[in-house]
Amino acid sequence: MSSSVAAAIFIASLVLVLAVVYRPAGDYMYRALTTTKHSRVERGIYRVIGVNPEGEQSWPVYARSVLAFSAVSILFLYLFLRIQGHLLLSLGFANVPPALSWNTAVSFVTNTNWQAYSGESTMGHLVQMAGLAVQNFTSAAVGIVVAVALVRGFARHLTDQLGNFWVDMVRVVIRILLPVAVVGAIVFVAAGMVQNFSSGTDVTTIAGATQHITGGPVASQEVIKEFGTNGGGFYNANSTHPFENPTTWTNWLEIFLLLLIPFSLPRMFGRMVGSNKQGYAIVAAMGIIAISSIVLMNVVQGLHGGTVPQAVGAATEGTETRFGVLQSATFGAATTLTSTGAVDSFHDSYTSLGGGLTMLNMMFGEIAPGGTGSGLYGMLVLAVITVFVAGLMVGRTPEYLGKKIGAREMKFASLYLLTTPTIVLVGAAASMANSTARASMLNTGAHGLSEVLYAFTSAGNNNGSAFAGIGVNTSWYNTTLGLAMLLGRFLPIIFILGLAGSLARQKPVPESTGTLKTYQPLFIGMLVGVIVIVVALTYLPALALGPLAEGVH
Repeated sequence: MSSSVAAAIFIASLVLVLAVVYRPAGDYMYRALTTTKHSRVERGIYRVIGVNPEGEQSWPVYARSVLAFSAVSILFLYLFLRIQGHLLLSLGFANVPPALSWNTAVSFVTNTNWQAYSGESTMGHLVQMAGLAVQNFTSAAVGIVVAVALVRGFARHLTDQLGNFWVDMVRVVIRILLPVAVVGAIVFVAAGMVQNFSSGTDVTTIAGATQHITGGPVASQEVIKEFGTNGGGFYNANSTHPFENPTTWTNWLEIFLLLLIPFSLPRMFGRMVGSNKQGYAIVAAMGIIAISSIVLMNVVQGLHGGTVPQAVGAATEGTETRFGVLQSATFGAATTLTSTGAVDSFHDSYTSLGGGLTMLNMMFGEIAPGGTGSGLYGMLVLAVITVFVAGLMVGRTPEYLGKKIGAREMKFASLYLLTTPTIVLVGAAASMANSTARASMLNTGAHGLSEVLYAFTSAGNNNGSAFAGIGVNTSWYNTTLGLAMLLGRFLPIIFILGLAGSLARQKPVPESTGTLKTYQPLFIGMLVGVIVIVVALTYLPALALGPLAEGVH
């Protein structure tokens, strides 16, 4: 079987299975987050944290809850990292330095999982389990509950109540994330992933040297790393390491897990607003962008020109031979289309156009399908902007899902849209202008700029993958990338919740003959067009100086 046929089967099987689970997974999440019943375990948690599960919150209170929970999480994880050397299962590793502790704490709490360290030589088992893995659950849950709050804004009328953050948070973790994580960890252990408390084993290599291979609770962290679109690896090599990704079928399963929640949430959205057709429209727009990106990534990686790539049939540098070029290209596209950041090949070694595509996927805002929750609320904001543009074309007040899109709603949507590009472009420009930051670059010219641009694109969009051609474990990058992750996560969340509150207070607008049908192919095409045009206008100059310049050189 040729590699292109195998890649086609690999991609087609992913699309088919995601289509099959779209309805049951979305319906399950809908029931989990809309039921009025609380389990005994959930009620016990509410009593411990002092929450009335029947009470609801306005958008400012919901936002303060998100920020307070996240601030405490950052502080806890920072302190945990700073005292690592005094903890059990530290493996003899020292306390993590202050700047790196800050960067790592912000990284995992914001669902970015940017790693400026080598996991197997920096983090002990307790920190990996009780620190990093715990944040993999909670940061993923935060994204989902914010998306749910926005959907409630569309679904509700004449109210300032968006639900209860603490109830939503507990339900997402207990009813959605934990069950899959437990089953998935068992499957991964059966596949050959490591799950132990070993301090490591010394082995003799083929060349006769001695190598120390660290063990640890890998499988349990790997499943939530993908399912929660987190991406932080137990090992520095991430999913290229055989302890994290032992076979081609686990490679397929990891891609499936990172796409499962983001592609199923539109079904939940359709159920909550009372129109499954609206969910199909959103997932169709996601699917068009995702499939286009994956196919194009396979093409540029598999058919790239050049003497060496042509001789071997593809651009193989930086690719794990167990998976091959095209499986790796699919993983690279999927992980940057979502906010996962996991890698089974190294993007810095991709062709210039392939590396540019990974950046473009993130620059879209990771909305095809995006991260857990963040993809859905990002796509809904773009849907709001699309109906606003359509309304301007025909001279009619824009409406979406029975809500008027006025000045207040557009202010929130515009602020959301402008925040991340500002963070990315200002951060990259400041780094290129800073002599200390430039000293960390291992490459100059267009590729050097691409590495810096990729770093801030990844941090600002809460992805976490890297080109790896710059030394980022420095005071400058630990601080600035940490700020990029922090602002790139929580400023958009505030604007999303503000938009949700504004929508929820409105009275419903009855549909008329002039109402734009936001579930028809015309709207889907307009939505995709707005996404592409907005991104092209925002990032094209930077891309032209980086990967595009390198590609035509």
